[in-house]
Amino acid sequence: MNIFELRAQPIGSLLRPAYLTQARKQARNGRLSAPQFKRVEDRAVDEALALQQAAGLDVVNDGEQRRASFLGSLSETVDGLSRSRGLTKPWHDDREAVELSLGLVVTGRLRRRRSLVGEEFAYARAKARRPLKVTLPSPLMLFMFWSPDESRAVYRDPFELFADGAAVIGEEIAELARLGCEYIQIDAPELAMMVDDSARRQVFEAAGISPARILDEGVDMLNGLADAAGIVFGLHMCRGNNDGRWLSRGGYEGIARQVFARLPRYRVLLLEYDDERSGSFEPLAAVPRDKLVVLGLVSTKRNVLESEQEIAGRIEAAGRYFPREQLGLSPQCGFASGIRGNPIDASMQEKKLRLVAEVARRVWG
Repeated sequence: MNIFELRAQPIGSLLRPAYLTQARKQARNGRLSAPQFKRVEDRAVDEALALQQAAGLDVVNDGEQRRASFLGSLSETVDGLSRSRGLTKPWHDDREAVELSLGLVVTGRLRRRRSLVGEEFAYARAKARRPLKVTLPSPLMLFMFWSPDESRAVYRDPFELFADGAAVIGEEIAELARLGCEYIQIDAPELAMMVDDSARRQVFEAAGISPARILDEGVDMLNGLADAAGIVFGLHMCRGNNDGRWLSRGGYEGIARQVFARLPRYRVLLLEYDDERSGSFEPLAAVPRDKLVVLGLVSTKRNVLESEQEIAGRIEAAGRYFPREQLGLSPQCGFASGIRGNPIDASMQEKKLRLVAEVARRVWG
């Protein structure tokens, strides 16, 4: 796979159609059988692939339609998590910060029950007419479910939890390799959260998780995951994405040298850059010159379409710090990383995907 032919990319999730959300509720309540529900999921995946292909993207995925959230391939496939609304994090929008819970907490040892991505990839592989990407969450994202009060009974050190999470994700990668997958993206919002002193204190240090260890042991853990022959690995960094809200703000300057050069197994870096929260392009100068850097310049948080001229101009600006011919374009994050999805309607989602493809053709041919 030639990574420099993958200029126009999606990140991960697409908005889940109302019929899928309703079917998931019915299946959970026992009012829809497993075969019936799988046919509904199949329809949603078919539509997600068709949307991306019609938009003209160079690589596609299944829109994460089989997951309740982007963390689903980890949180929905393991034992060790319990329902709880008591564990919250401060999520921000342009007006306020609100404490929100993802509804789970670690109360037992993590054990893999089943694979989700095997089903995702095998079905989408048969349907896709473009190169296919599979997304997996960083095991460090288990920090969202780590409670100093409830989790220490089974994990004295949160990095023991992360190691078990890495083992689960490693098994998923091995499964994808056996199935012939060629492109895996690891989503690692926790790394970009390290740019924000407030997030480091309120989200990590308050829970007894060392930011310094995230940037040291954590980065090494992520690099160690990207170990399967014949697979291109990409790493996506954003600052949180939950119904249009975010967890942190700040440029990559504070982590560029600690992170970018210490991920030699990742050939693609997909970086959030949609607004002023992401800072300048200067940190791109620290990226090794053997990578494709995909700029997340198109917002999935705002129901407003960016202009082609604006996006093309920002690509040119980024090209002053990293070779323009080794850049690509994407949305800044998924459209529905959480259960409900971002405040964007389906028609705007389609326009934004088309914008990514059209600007990529205009800039790189």
